Amino acid sequence: MAPHTHTEIDITADLVRDLLRDQHPDLAGRPLKLGARGWDNQLWRLGDDLAVRLPWATQSADALLRKEHAWLPALAPRLPLPVPVPQRLGEPSERFPRPWIVTTWVPGSPADRAPATRAAEAAGTLAAFLTVLHRPAPNGAPVGRGRGGPLADLAEQFAEQFAAAIELGLLPEPDAVRAVWEEAVAAPEWAGPALWLHGDLHPANVLTADGTFCGVIDFGDLCAGDPACDLAATWILLPDGAADRFHDVYQPVVDAATLRRARGWAVLTALSGILIGEAGLHGRPGGKATWGPPAHAALRRLIATICR
Repeated sequence: MAPHTHTEIDITADLVRDLLRDQHPDLAGRPLKLGARGWDNQLWRLGDDLAVRLPWATQSADALLRKEHAWLPALAPRLPLPVPVPQRLGEPSERFPRPWIVTTWVPGSPADRAPATRAAEAAGTLAAFLTVLHRPAPNGAPVGRGRGGPLADLAEQFAEQFAAAIELGLLPEPDAVRAVWEEAVAAPEWAGPALWLHGDLHPANVLTADGTFCGVIDFGDLCAGDPACDLAATWILLPDGAADRFHDVYQPVVDAATLRRARGWAVLTALSGILIGEAGLHGRPGGKATWGPPAHAALRRLIATICR
């Protein structure tokens, strides 16, 4: 869990409206209400079809918002699910000394609160989305902050999260979890071109409606690298029994080594979700109670893979 460094400025509707009035006055008269307080940013809904995202909880959020503004508008038109497309950039000012953006609003419920239940439809939708996203990235594409590279580089993170989860009594089968991780780290590294990745496909960043996926949000970790990072979503997001359908639709066919690495990425995401969920249950800073159940379900599905 990254440390939170909340901005000293209280972000209110009045502040957001003043920022719009200063830099984008044509939008300042729209209805405005708080949408969500995320890990890096606050999201304020602006009318029916737009949203304002402002960094508030991490110092890295500024660069992530500028990255989305620079790269996502070119990627979004070909993606088969709605994503928040940046429309305007707000520059730092005396009122608010950090950049901020106006994006399109993507309707739906976060999957940590409303998980996908229609397995075949959800698997096909996710596979189609990643098939289109996972194209070779151009020279100069952003490098992930620990995403899309060799899993071995994250061995320390795994060890710390694994030990913390065991200490809290949150892993009923720790040996099986370690086995999935070790098998993933031992797999050959990605030898193909660096592909575009979302980089952070956990349940709070994918939206659902009517039991299937209807949108993908928060592209702050957009980067180029190993697709295994995103393919972890097979276990993190999909309901039981959906993995085979996903792999029938996703192209190209996932090779065995990439599948093993994807399970390793899924273990990391699940461990993080379990710890954040536990913190939420006890009211600790940075905790989100809704992250626990999907993370536990993902670990259960991952453990089952070592028996296949």
